Amino acid sequence: MATLIHVLALSVFFYILGRTPSAAFAGIDYEDGYSVSTLFDGNKLQIYPHSVLPQPGSSNLFLLDSTHSTVYTVSIPESGEVSLERLAGNGMSNYSDGDLSSAMFYKPKSFAVDARGNLYVADAKNKHAIRKISKSGVTTIAGGVSDTAGKKDGSGKEATFSDEYELVFVPQRCALIISDIGNRLVRQINLRAEDCSTKSQSGLGSTISWFLGVGLSCLFGLVVGFLLRPFVIPHTGRQHASLVQRDLEAFPNESGETSSDSLLRAQKRSC
Repeated sequence: MATLIHVLALSVFFYILGRTPSAAFAGIDYEDGYSVSTLFDGNKLQIYPHSVLPQPGSSNLFLLDSTHSTVYTVSIPESGEVSLERLAGNGMSNYSDGDLSSAMFYKPKSFAVDARGNLYVADAKNKHAIRKISKSGVTTIAGGVSDTAGKKDGSGKEATFSDEYELVFVPQRCALIISDIGNRLVRQINLRAEDCSTKSQSGLGSTISWFLGVGLSCLFGLVVGFLLRPFVIPHTGRQHASLVQRDLEAFPNESGETSSDSLLRAQKRSC
C-alpha cells in the first residue's frame, strides 16, 4: 500500500512539474531576428582568444591571446580562410618594451584601441603597467615601476594601480578610462591629440597632392608662355601693322584725298 501511494505521489509530482514553466526561463523574452555563427576556431589556429577589438577604418580585428601573452591582427574575408598575423609579443610571459616582435607581456586580460589604431594593454602582472603598442614598437605609458599595488595619481612613472583593472578608449574625451577594479576607482589617462583624431592621413595627402598639382600646372603654363613669346609677338605685330596700314589708306588726308588718290596723281605726273 505504501508503495502504491509513493508511486501515485511521484506521478502527481511529475505531472505538475510538466505543466509548470521552468524557473530557468521565467521572465525571459526572446527577440527574434538574431543568429549566431562561428567566425574561426582558436583550436585550429592554436590560439586562445580572450578579447577582441575592431581595427579602426577596417573590417579586421585585434585579438588578445592572454594565455600566450600575444596580440594578433585577424583578417576575416567574406569568402576564404581567416588570416592571422602576430602584431606584438613573442609568446613568452615577461616584461620587455621595444620592437614589436621581441616585446613581451605577462598574460594581460584587457586592452583598448584609439582612433589611430594604437593599442593600450592593461599588463597588470607586469608591475601594474599600462603598455602602448604602435607601429614604432611597444612602450610603457603608466605604472611598470612597482610590484606593489596602489592608487596613486600623477605622472606615468608615479601612478600606481591595483592588481586588476580594465581599459576603454573614449574619443570624446581623448582619454583612456581605467576601471581600477581592485581600488573601486574610475581613472583617466589623457592621450595625445593626434591619437584621437579621426582624420585620415590619406585625406591629408590627397589635399597636399591637389595643391601641388595645381602649382605645377601654373608653373608649366608660365614656362610655355615665355618660350612661345618670341614667336607669337612678331607675328601678331606684323599683322597689327598691316591692319593699321589698311586703316590709314582708308582715311582721307587733309585735302579730302585718300592715299590711293595721291598715288594715282603721282603716276600721272611721271608720265
